[in-house]
Amino acid sequence: MTAPTTSGSPDHSVRADLAGRTALVTGAAGGIGRACALRLAAAGAVVRAVDRDAEGLSALVKQADGLAGSIEPVELDLTDLTAAEEAARGADILVNNAGLQLVRPIEDFPPEVFHTVLTVMLEAPFRLIRGALPHMYAQGWGRIVNISSVHGLRASPFKSAYVAAKHGLEGLSKTAALEGAPHGVTSVCVNPGYVRTPLVEKQLADQAAAHALPEERVLAEVLLKDTAIKRLVEPEEVAETVLFLCTPAASFITGTSVSLDGGWTAH
Repeated sequence: MTAPTTSGSPDHSVRADLAGRTALVTGAAGGIGRACALRLAAAGAVVRAVDRDAEGLSALVKQADGLAGSIEPVELDLTDLTAAEEAARGADILVNNAGLQLVRPIEDFPPEVFHTVLTVMLEAPFRLIRGALPHMYAQGWGRIVNISSVHGLRASPFKSAYVAAKHGLEGLSKTAALEGAPHGVTSVCVNPGYVRTPLVEKQLADQAAAHALPEERVLAEVLLKDTAIKRLVEPEEVAETVLFLCTPAASFITGTSVSLDGGWTAH
């Protein structure tokens, strides 16, 4: 049998070689951000690890010792929007991951916390994208990966700020995809269900107190109630998806949401 010709066709092999690429990851000191920073560095990227947790960043740098790429710690509070935009200049890959959560009914939700959540999780990504795009456009290549959530596709009670921010991030990501397409820039949301992170562990404790239940029952009966696969997502699973979106095989994936939700949105 004659092998099909590949002349003129794109290379669809999955290669995880990011040597020479600069990636910026927010919320990089822990959880999903930490896993993404380490995975991108392992693939050869120079990773600007952005977080306000200086101690966590220091630990991350030590953990990355010996990887093909490297970690450049950037201690930064993302409520400083001008500094966030400047930090993104020259980045080839942008991973908007930083987030925070507060579980309260709307009538009890502190307005100042609502403002902070939207600043960090929606306005800061806009400013980071704004800072990164000129370089991406100039070289004709760029990858924007927005760590959204199943809550970017579905709402839950008592999470007004988080759900509003994630839904907004979905729209921002699609707009960036449409504008970036002629310039070789893709923009995708990654939508995990509940991930084994400190943020989720805090939610577990809050929900246990609210429902007067042990944390084990809250996990099974509240957090994972709508999930077909009854376990938490591991941060490393999210990081592998992020890495894939930076490969040549993912060059046609843009303006969409990639769910890692264990079947939650299949309902």
